[in-house]
Amino acid sequence: MPELQGQCMCGAVTVTATPARDSLGACHCDQCRRWTSSMLVTFEAEPGYAALGPVKTYTSSDWAERAFCSDCGSTLWYRITLPGEMHGQTQIAAGLFEDTGNPLKLELYIDKKPDGYAFAGERRQMTKAQVEAMYALPEEGDSQ
Repeated sequence: MPELQGQCMCGAVTVTATPARDSLGACHCDQCRRWTSSMLVTFEAEPGYAALGPVKTYTSSDWAERAFCSDCGSTLWYRITLPGEMHGQTQIAAGLFEDTGNPLKLELYIDKKPDGYAFAGERRQMTKAQVEAMYALPEEGDSQ
């Protein structure tokens, strides 16, 4: 996969990342919708991605953190902090880049998606219960 160069809305943060797969994912969980005012569309980054500039992180749950530009507030990434196989996996916001060239192949928390959101085409869709089972999370509340 080719390395991508992107930036936040104000240009203060520059991001260099290589997608781990040739696909995008969209998350409709409560936190992603509040964070982006929509759904979060991302790609999994290979280790070694770089972000330069005024990056701030926020621990949003017991198992993940989110990063944003401290100047303009642009969404940068979502990273798994939970110990185990997925620790450090980082989902980079696709909107930072001109075009990843990758199709949408996964929707998470599909049962939380507002009725007005719709994507064309077929893709894998996972419910809240399926996503949380993947992380072996407790069943109470949205804990993304």
